[in-house]
Amino acid sequence: MSSDQRTKAIRAGLNTDRSWNAVIPPLSLSTAYRREDPAIQPAFDYARTGNPGRSLLADAIAELENAAGAIVTGSGMSAIDLLLHDIPHGARVICSHDAYGGTRRLLDARGRGGRLIPVYVDTTDLEKVADALNEDAALIIAETPSNPRLRISDIKGLARLARNAGTELAVDNTVMSPVLQRPLDWGADYSVQSVTKLLNGHSDMVGGVVCCADPERVAELGWWANCVGVGAAAFDSYLALRGLRTLPLRARAQCESAQEVARWLDADPRVARVDYPGLTSHPGHALAARQQDGFGQLISLELAKDAPDPRAVVSALEIFTLAQSLGGVESLCCIPALMTHASMSPEARAEAGVADSLIRLSIGLESAADQIADLDRALSVA
Repeated sequence: MSSDQRTKAIRAGLNTDRSWNAVIPPLSLSTAYRREDPAIQPAFDYARTGNPGRSLLADAIAELENAAGAIVTGSGMSAIDLLLHDIPHGARVICSHDAYGGTRRLLDARGRGGRLIPVYVDTTDLEKVADALNEDAALIIAETPSNPRLRISDIKGLARLARNAGTELAVDNTVMSPVLQRPLDWGADYSVQSVTKLLNGHSDMVGGVVCCADPERVAELGWWANCVGVGAAAFDSYLALRGLRTLPLRARAQCESAQEVARWLDADPRVARVDYPGLTSHPGHALAARQQDGFGQLISLELAKDAPDPRAVVSALEIFTLAQSLGGVESLCCIPALMTHASMSPEARAEAGVADSLIRLSIGLESAADQIADLDRALSVA
């Protein structure tokens, strides 16, 4: 197999059907699989444990991530939760202070039950991370680029700190996907992401994945996934594998449009600040250029004080649909404080820099000229 990401993606799962020689692997909806011998477990016996389509998807993502293996789950949040099942009771979990609101909600809930102690740190500052590490730290969860402020954390530096402290590093790779960033290549122990987003890219399924550097952890987390029943459904796996085949092409086109849109927004006097790592003015630009293969499809912005109300702007957009997801072929917009990060307290949002007026854009595959025209019109008429 070629080492090229485009070739690996398009060939994922092709020609694996041994029943009818179908080029595209068929969808298997069976709950149970027949055994030839009761004492010999076949490759698949029960759908909670494993499904042919889920297995093909896991193998494809693991290959793109340069991982020892992957576990595909029913959502991005169940993928993150899977990492928490066998850490020591009461251990510290260090997490990016500006991570997705659902991640903080999960850690806070586990913390209230005494399962773990969440510690939120600016993971772009390695000194702050080092100060937070102690003998009770079991895991670092770093989201880079972070959602929605798109801050960039040094994966190699975080991996070094984790090794020295005897802990593990998981990188939330949702915004990038494996064709734009491969955290394991930089020393991370896990790359975790929402398959729902850029990887699937068609906004028609929900899923997550944990990719592991250590094959033993693949087996251990796979055991937990079966035990608690969080494996992805057959049809969702089928859809994600279909979407993955065009991932390199989609991601590249969306990055190109996002760069164009970000430059236009950055030059518009109605916009006070643009968060996009592809801009040379972004504080993480050089680091992003080093550890990523592109700058992504996500842009956040704050309007100037004399600009229209952000809620009026997002309501006036037509090409950008007001909805809370990202990475799909269609362009979306949202106000994180009211939508994706509403579960965070006002204090936590303030600490993370998620202002009430912040607008997040997910750049789709429409033409950049049309996207810019839509933004220009909404900023003018709102």
